[in-house]
Amino acid sequence: MNIETNRQIINTNQEEVYNFLIDMNNFEQLFPEDKINNWESTEETCTMKIKSMGNLGLKRVASTPNSLIYLDSYGKTPFKFTLNIFLSEKENNNSEVYIIFEGDINPFMKMMVEKPLTDFFNSLVKKLAKIYLV
Repeated sequence: MNIETNRQIINTNQEEVYNFLIDMNNFEQLFPEDKINNWESTEETCTMKIKSMGNLGLKRVASTPNSLIYLDSYGKTPFKFTLNIFLSEKENNNSEVYIIFEGDINPFMKMMVEKPLTDFFNSLVKKLAKIYLV
């Protein structure tokens, strides 16, 4: 199953957004506070419990400076997945961000999780834009 978020314009340059996202400690600011608990993080990993979805862990496994951050599922997760965060420079010192989720999900589970996951990942890129509102 693949999910691509909406493309979100961020009011700061690509390098600054990349530097924020490369540190997994910063991801806590992106997740909705009312849906997350048991947050733990390092620069390369984060784990949490998402209400109604279970445990979720992410680990940074690769990156291309200022343009791509590649994350894998980590620890106890209900299924294996990857998250790719794409960044590109736009005019007026802005940048564009979007996420592609690829998960190994059976067809029955896909019907249950596709809409909530799509909404969840879209909320992450929207929250990132709010962090950089000037």
